[in-house]
Amino acid sequence: MKKQHYLLFLLAMLVCPLLVHAQSQQEPTIIPRPSEMKMGEGSFTLPQKLTLFVEKGCGAEVKAMAKDFAQLLKRTTDIKKAKVTSCSKSAHIIFGMNEKMEAEAYDLHISSSQIFIRAAQPAGFFYALQTLKQMMPAEIMAEKLGQEVKNITIPAVYINDNPRFGWRGFMLDEGRHFFGKEEVKRVLDIMATYKMNRFHWHLTEDQGWRFEVPKYPKLTEVGAWRNSKVLGWAETKPDGQRYGGFYTKKDIQEIVEYAKARYIEIMPEVDIPGHSQAAVASYPQELACDPQNPHEVWLWQGVSSDVINVANPAAVQFAKDVVDELIELFPFGYIHLGGDECPTAKWERNADCQNLLKQLGSTNYRDLQTHFYKQLQEYIAQKPTKDQRQLVFWNEVLHGNTTYLDKGNTTIMAWIGADGAALDAAKRGMNTILSPQIPYYINRKQSSEEGEPRSQGHGHETVKAVYNYQPAKGIATDLLPNYKGVQANFWTEWVEESWVVEYLMLPRLAAVAEAGWTPQDLRNYDDFESRVKQHKGLYELRGWSYGKHIWK
Repeated sequence: MKKQHYLLFLLAMLVCPLLVHAQSQQEPTIIPRPSEMKMGEGSFTLPQKLTLFVEKGCGAEVKAMAKDFAQLLKRTTDIKKAKVTSCSKSAHIIFGMNEKMEAEAYDLHISSSQIFIRAAQPAGFFYALQTLKQMMPAEIMAEKLGQEVKNITIPAVYINDNPRFGWRGFMLDEGRHFFGKEEVKRVLDIMATYKMNRFHWHLTEDQGWRFEVPKYPKLTEVGAWRNSKVLGWAETKPDGQRYGGFYTKKDIQEIVEYAKARYIEIMPEVDIPGHSQAAVASYPQELACDPQNPHEVWLWQGVSSDVINVANPAAVQFAKDVVDELIELFPFGYIHLGGDECPTAKWERNADCQNLLKQLGSTNYRDLQTHFYKQLQEYIAQKPTKDQRQLVFWNEVLHGNTTYLDKGNTTIMAWIGADGAALDAAKRGMNTILSPQIPYYINRKQSSEEGEPRSQGHGHETVKAVYNYQPAKGIATDLLPNYKGVQANFWTEWVEESWVVEYLMLPRLAAVAEAGWTPQDLRNYDDFESRVKQHKGLYELRGWSYGKHIWK
């Protein structure tokens, strides 16, 4: 940024406090609510010939982002010209560097004459543009072509913003039901709208294996398919329909790139050694505790007893090979290996498992699970730095001997008894992510009203209930660095269609996003509800299904 414009920017920062609480200005409906927002007087109107300037230090990635934003405005508005120029003089939108800011932080200052954006990293600039688009007509955020929105006016405001947590996640279970890459992209778009940055992709289950591993072709030839779309439970019986699907390596690479463009990292989950009946059915000789018995991809809900034989060297090698494939496909530095709801009954009846437990000097069969993970952590530790990955587990892993685990490379995702489990993990020196079953399992119903889509459980969590959960409440200051963030989970035992996924996600995912971004002392449900109600037009323009309860 040239010296003249930098001085103008500093002057704007000095003047801005004088503009606070201007009576004529109403706060924009931004979600998540920024950590600092001061209203000014007047507004900025986008001109017919719009110019953007990107300071050289911002880099090629930010320049490309600015060009994309200019093209978006040309496509969706009546702006005749919008381009990035090499001259900062009289530019309408200026992108400037502030290397002292944190990676996802940004400053956004809108005056009556210019828009200034400052950040240290591309992610910060991206989030600034998400905020800016939320202050514009919904057609722009929705990328609704052919509308030619006219006379776009943005209120004068100064926003200094930075997320509370680095992990703001959403998990989608595709082991039970398969939705395909176009729906996954729609989910990523919803996440990006609300500045969420971690997509936890649950890719394997008792009921299905959803990605290719070339060394083990039966995982997709056998494990990706089952003989019922509906999963049996109580009076609901399997329907006999041939059902399934999986992602090719090319599909996954495409989705990873799509997420990357929205500053979302993808953490894959392969749930082992429990929740693994689809894998066991594919390779019973290598993986089953009882290979002499028949094994099939499971047709039911609940917890299968058909777990991987962790005492079989072939099963350990299988897990290492799968980890290799995950490292190749997913560049993010985390892999989730499940660890929840792993029955030990078959281990207790298996001679090899009995012998291994004796060798470990333990009588707790849960220790076979943590020892299994220890072998995988040691295997990963031998890899080159670029292939290093931290392992994430559900909090049941805490019931085993966690001294086997490298605490510095272990993250506990706390779901059942979440607050207590997270505190336990933090006290043991592990990192933790809060994902409480109640209320952050947003596959549950949004309302008790009749006519709601079939979903998990008999209860429901309203938007207000989801919003009012307070992460890391009352945690001692010295333990707070172990609390990495929050995540909403979506399990699909009862959810067979993609529109239901979106219907149950929205607007509750926006509530979780605000918990991950906004300081607790700025969070207020009534304020949030009034803001999210203004997003109805965006949902409809994007064609997203959503729960309509708060609009009634």
